[in-house]
Amino acid sequence: MTVLYAHFHPVSGGALAEETYDGLLALLTEVTPVVQALPPDAALLDVRGATRYFGHDPAGLATLLRVRALARYETDCTVGVAANPMLARMAAHDGPPGAVRTLPDDPERVAAFLARKPAAALYGVGPATARTLCSYGLDSVGRIAAAPPAVLQRILGAAQGRRIWERAHGIDPTPVTPDARARSMGAEHRFTTDELDAAYRRRALLALADGLGARLRESGQVARGLTLTVRYADGSATTRSRTFTEPTAHTPVLTATAYALHNALGLQRARVRAVALRAEGLGGAELAVHQLTFDEADDKARRVEAAVDRARARFGNGAVGPAATLDVA
Repeated sequence: MTVLYAHFHPVSGGALAEETYDGLLALLTEVTPVVQALPPDAALLDVRGATRYFGHDPAGLATLLRVRALARYETDCTVGVAANPMLARMAAHDGPPGAVRTLPDDPERVAAFLARKPAAALYGVGPATARTLCSYGLDSVGRIAAAPPAVLQRILGAAQGRRIWERAHGIDPTPVTPDARARSMGAEHRFTTDELDAAYRRRALLALADGLGARLRESGQVARGLTLTVRYADGSATTRSRTFTEPTAHTPVLTATAYALHNALGLQRARVRAVALRAEGLGGAELAVHQLTFDEADDKARRVEAAVDRARARFGNGAVGPAATLDVA
């Protein structure tokens, strides 16, 4: 398998518009039908057949995609080329944005590439897992690879320990699964400086959840789940998702879920560059079922929410909003 991991970023800066992302996914399918969407701004491609059809090697196909993305959507992309999805992701993030980086399918080259990486750079190792590994002296991928599988299984659990050991050796059997992107709606906040303050990050999440809820209700839609993406100063990212007990567009539910996902990451001293929320599995609000409740606070929150929506519809989105988000820039 030869895999390309493409991470898109508009030339003008800022977040990638949803319609632009849809167009970029269509552009990728011009090269290969085996495209897996990774919202909000990335995708995986299996290009085994495309290399023969186009007469280009994988790096040449990646360059072709960059040129087309720039010409059609004014969007650059960083592309990692490797033998499996994990290595392609890591190759793409191994340096500044806007390049094609190829990792040859050679065990020695792969081992050398991985050995110098910190534990947190290994795909699937979040901040909490990285801290656990570092507490045992396993602070680099090379040291993780050198550890016996039984040690990692004792530290992290049987399934996760085995999976991390395999990834430290460059093994990732995950296939590229072509799929039609599920209907979703997202928003991103990029901090002016790498953000260390967890309270400030929570205010940014509140602003995103508030805006996302308003857009969902305005469009008459509800979401079945929420995805949080946290981007760090080194270019890596962590993504976590949660499914709601019932489809919703209620801002307090979106906010509480965003907070829970953020807290679960344990980002005590992480330097965060951006946070993004994406409402997944959208459907018509008229088809959603809401469980009745005798909670007066919930009823009051929904009445307030309806009043805020009416004020925004009349005076604009900036007319009213959570006071805690006023200093979020």
